[in-house]
Amino acid sequence: MTKVREIAKIIEDYAPVGLQEDYDNAGLQVGNLDMDVSAVLLCLDVTEDILQEAIDRRCNLIVSHHPLIFRGLKSVTGRDAVQRIVIKAIQNNVAIYAAHTNLDSAHEGVSREIGHILNLTNMSVLDPKPGDDSVGIGIIGDMAPTPKIEFLRRLKDKFNVKALRYSAHSPRLVIKRPAVCGGAGAFLIKRAIEMGADAIVTGDVKYHDFTSFGEEILIADIGHYESELCTRKIFSRIIRDAFPEMVIYFSETESSPIATLY
Repeated sequence: MTKVREIAKIIEDYAPVGLQEDYDNAGLQVGNLDMDVSAVLLCLDVTEDILQEAIDRRCNLIVSHHPLIFRGLKSVTGRDAVQRIVIKAIQNNVAIYAAHTNLDSAHEGVSREIGHILNLTNMSVLDPKPGDDSVGIGIIGDMAPTPKIEFLRRLKDKFNVKALRYSAHSPRLVIKRPAVCGGAGAFLIKRAIEMGADAIVTGDVKYHDFTSFGEEILIADIGHYESELCTRKIFSRIIRDAFPEMVIYFSETESSPIATLY
């Protein structure tokens, strides 16, 4: 039977842990590397509901994009959700593994997956790691010239965005070279402009990002959650390619932690 360490290895071969940012905590969060894996549940964030779903569906490995344990735990007493999840996961022999900014920076990582969804061509890394232009944060690529409003509607549809925020004062009428960054990528707006992008697609854009750069580039905020749900597809491909018989589920209880009132 496939072990946790074997699944961890194929994920880390794809997205080496050395690519993660200094603040991050990718890797095995809970459990034993020598555990046999019966089934895998894939998600963006590990919540108490998702852990219960894993237990109910007899999945003893959860693979998430965002680490459950992001900041150090000084005690495990059950006084918050993270501690309760750790306790319950251990009690039920459920391992929890995360690949976060290392998956963001991988060659075929989160941003490039967004690029594939948008059918971009000639993609290159927006902010490459020193010494290796093939890995890093964000991508920029080409697409058939598309009217701005059609481009925005396409984003709303492709990523199931309930309320798309974009720079109202952008003079761009046609989009043909967008940059994209999964998660919170507003720090790359200036870099995207320098690289000749006419649009940038990301999440968590602040008001002053719109006021500072909105007249130079079309900024489209599709949401942090919406931009990174594609990580489940990446994980599924990685695991299924190596272990075709492995039972893999996408979480059915996962939902955005942000609600929209229309």
